[in-house]
Amino acid sequence: MSGRLEGKAVLITGAASGLGAETARLFARQGARVAIADVLGEPGNALAAEIGGEAFHIHCDVTSEDSFQAAIDAAADRFGGLDVLFANAGGAGTLAPIAQMDEAGWDAVMALIPRAAMFGMKHALPHLRTAGGGSIMVTASIAGLRPGVASTAYSVAKAAVLQLVQMAAAEFSLDRVRVNAISPGIVPTPGITGFFGVGRDKVDAMLPQVSEIFGDAQLLPRAGTPLDIANMALFLASDEAGWITGQNFVVDGGMMAMGPASLDPSRADGVLQRTMALAGQFRD
Repeated sequence: MSGRLEGKAVLITGAASGLGAETARLFARQGARVAIADVLGEPGNALAAEIGGEAFHIHCDVTSEDSFQAAIDAAADRFGGLDVLFANAGGAGTLAPIAQMDEAGWDAVMALIPRAAMFGMKHALPHLRTAGGGSIMVTASIAGLRPGVASTAYSVAKAAVLQLVQMAAAEFSLDRVRVNAISPGIVPTPGITGFFGVGRDKVDAMLPQVSEIFGDAQLLPRAGTPLDIANMALFLASDEAGWITGQNFVVDGGMMAMGPASLDPSRADGVLQRTMALAGQFRD
């Protein structure tokens, strides 16, 4: 089926790479007009040129309410309205355990993940209300559902996103604005290197091996891809999901169904241990 988002105006944060970029491409193929919101200007502009049509990049620092509001308003002005917000921007942040956590590291992750999602919802709502309704999706994570998947701050931040989605779904319901979360499993993208302390300049060399390792981490014997997540976002953005709100959609290849053994940190042959050993070869 083509044209599932025909004419819809969409803003995607964290859209210059990884999950966001693949979603921008898919949405555009399905007829959407896409605003690529990201702090990364050069790759954002390059993606807009690749997509063509009405796609454009707009600078957006989601940790700044003013910057986020300006990006949303600019997209709505350019497109004549807004139908969909995909609050996808995020990052690993501090990897410190609780015993070593500092204020700055904790606050940075909370600003980037739940606080940013909340301000995105706040400033998208007036435009979606004017449009007669719409869809907001937020990238959560299976890390918000189970310990042992990611760092403490990141896991807590993603758990907060899940509660935020339910609260927003309730508050926005009379405006016919649907709010849902997508919780990916471990999908090898450039951003995943931050979870293992590896710089982005090493990502091209590391990702193929990470994908191979994480093929063993879930019931379906392959690593997830950005397109797997983009396909779920497409459904939730479309009118096909018109009676769905306040939900969390887990897209993890069955990782959550395997139980904790799939990511058991005590297993010498576990996927986390194998990935950390690989990352050690790429760290500066």
